[in-house]
Amino acid sequence: MNVLVTGGAGYIGSHTVRKLRDAGYDIAIFDNLSSGHREAVRDFELIEGDLADRDALHRLFAERKFDAVIHFAGSIEAGESMTDPSRFFRNNVTNGLNLLDAMLAHDVKRIVFSSTAAVYGEPASMPITEEAPKEPTNVYGLTKLMFERILESYDRAYGLKSVSLRYFNAAGADPSGDIGEAHPRETHLIPILLETALGRRDGIRIFGTDYPTPDGTGVRDYVHVSDLADAHVLALDFLERENRSDAFNLGNGSGISVRGAIDAVRRVTETDFPVIQEARRAGDPAELYASSEKATRVLGWKPAHPSIEDMVRTAWNWHRSHPDGFVTERA
Repeated sequence: MNVLVTGGAGYIGSHTVRKLRDAGYDIAIFDNLSSGHREAVRDFELIEGDLADRDALHRLFAERKFDAVIHFAGSIEAGESMTDPSRFFRNNVTNGLNLLDAMLAHDVKRIVFSSTAAVYGEPASMPITEEAPKEPTNVYGLTKLMFERILESYDRAYGLKSVSLRYFNAAGADPSGDIGEAHPRETHLIPILLETALGRRDGIRIFGTDYPTPDGTGVRDYVHVSDLADAHVLALDFLERENRSDAFNLGNGSGISVRGAIDAVRRVTETDFPVIQEARRAGDPAELYASSEKATRVLGWKPAHPSIEDMVRTAWNWHRSHPDGFVTERA
């Protein structure tokens, strides 16, 4: 199969294209490199372009025969979505529609969508199942839910089949250490902790230590990025085999607390650093973690790196050898 991967030069995308290649797929990447890295996919075909450019999309689909699309491209920072919703609606909804319409115009009717557990908002019970109410609390989650609803409509009207994969926090790096997480302004806990272990930050702040959790800190779901990549390959197999649409949570079934993540980083890196306790942030729920029972049962997905130590160890390998990220592309 020939697969187009939008946003394939990003963190999860660059790990997924490696898994696709190992599975025997032919891959082309479409990415505007606004947050992706050319160096992360140096061994792959990279077509530099933007989903806002409808003409470029139609030329691409006219020139190339694709059997399916994996769609990663979009804006992802939940906090920024509340201060700049226009960009999120354009990138995650309007540009996604451009992609779908180009697919339909050229008879490509299978897509795997990189969604998020943020579509659920703050569910009343844990773990979160696919049947939980969809009540996103930020614009990011809303745009992802909107696109899932669009996919459902396109299935009913046009027969376009999709799999939406909903996950919380990707963590870790490829075991080779060649690629990993590299953002210009890091907001994710584990890479922030590793930057602290490298001495690039003075300490780590814990926002809230009085939650009703075992150690008082917030609990979140973490999934190794390589395991997420495996799920996208399995989702493609599912579409080819079943030719029907569905949605799946990708989680570990239990969360990791902030203190638990800090302790794991200290153990793996054999470093210590200051921890500053601060008040809760408004809107932060005590616990968020997902059930992946359906993905295990239907897709056959089984995480190979379920432990927080595995995630931290592979991420540490990447950050220690690439403290400035993908610097060669800027040399």
